[in-house]
Amino acid sequence: MLHNLTEFLAHCGITALSLWLASFLFHGISFTSKKSLILSAILLGIANAVIRPIVIILTIPLTLITFGLFLLVINALMMLLVSALVPGFRVSGFWTAFFASIVVTIISLLVGSLFFEYDSNLINVPAHQGVMV
Repeated sequence: MLHNLTEFLAHCGITALSLWLASFLFHGISFTSKKSLILSAILLGIANAVIRPIVIILTIPLTLITFGLFLLVINALMMLLVSALVPGFRVSGFWTAFFASIVVTIISLLVGSLFFEYDSNLINVPAHQGVMV
């Protein structure tokens, strides 16, 4: 369980770094303090883990019609939700959140790939052991 907490905190740190970098790229994103940046990263991680899957399930038809592009809208909405909940975190509008969420995702994936080892096999099939019948 401690491993899961450590991994979650590491992901929150990477998200905080990504949000901080996005605030330099987009003038519509700002943080008033380090506390608001860290709280935003934690809440964004929780929103992506809890709320986002529910929204994805509810919008499956729309996601299929748009060939998955609606997932970008969902990411922007998660960022806007977090900005509404965290005092000191400001996102100026939907389009800023839309493009910033793309940048945050790309930076998080790049930095995360340096620190975490992702298994390309979704299903691990154990090697056959024993005598074949």
